[in-house]
Amino acid sequence: MSTLDESLSKFKKQQEKCQTTLVKAAAKAGSSRAASSKQVPPSNSSLGNAKSSAPAAKFSSDTERLQIINSIRKAPAGAQIKRVIDLLFEKRQPLTPESINKECHVDVNANKTVFESLKNNPKVSYDGKTFSYKSKHALKDKAQLLNLIRKFPEGIAVIDMKDSYTAVMDDLQALKASGQIWLLSNFDSQEDIAYPNDPRAIIKVDDDLKQLFRGIELPRDMLDIERDLQKNGMKPATNTALRRAKAEVHGLALKPKTKKKKHEISKRTKLTNAHLPELFKNLNVPGS
Repeated sequence: MSTLDESLSKFKKQQEKCQTTLVKAAAKAGSSRAASSKQVPPSNSSLGNAKSSAPAAKFSSDTERLQIINSIRKAPAGAQIKRVIDLLFEKRQPLTPESINKECHVDVNANKTVFESLKNNPKVSYDGKTFSYKSKHALKDKAQLLNLIRKFPEGIAVIDMKDSYTAVMDDLQALKASGQIWLLSNFDSQEDIAYPNDPRAIIKVDDDLKQLFRGIELPRDMLDIERDLQKNGMKPATNTALRRAKAEVHGLALKPKTKKKKHEISKRTKLTNAHLPELFKNLNVPGS
């Protein structure tokens, strides 16, 4: 029998003993009141002093704790398993069944269903003696996090790394702020994907691909651009329809984009690079 079970058994015996003592005390108090009523009635002050001097009956200070333990052990197996996994995630160190019982009041050894489920849980590692939390990627700091992301040039889901260690989300934001990685949202799942931004990687692009990219004419209206992005599974950074709707509600007219006037070189143009005459060989100056 475990120490906690012995405590529960002693607690029940103490409660029964206290109940018996209270019954006896109440019987004695009743007989003494009957005998004293035949004598001179005591004053109010003496009654007050008697009440204050009488010791109050005290129950076990562990009552609330034992009630909580009892409710936890009567909970469904799934709730107890989650309680243990949450504890392992918080502690991030191997724990024996006895330590788990002490920390979260789940008796792993006594509950076979909980024990077997924890052994086979993908988030739990069991070495035959202790249980520990098992993340998908064994990371400990920001350096290991960056090395892992650099191994996935096509991107790695943040959700697969967020439980690696406690400060992983802060480190991801720090790497993004320093320009070492990109964090982009996936349009379908709305989940963040981490991409490496390694300056050591030299990317060569074929001339044919460059010409193809430059030869594509973008739509003039941002609405059309946003629709094309969505069709290709990308999330637009702007929402032109919403912006225009707000502008109409507030009575603000959207200013059309004006084409910048092309400045031409004339005789009056001040040339600051006059010491480099080869720059102006092919310029057609009006009136020349």
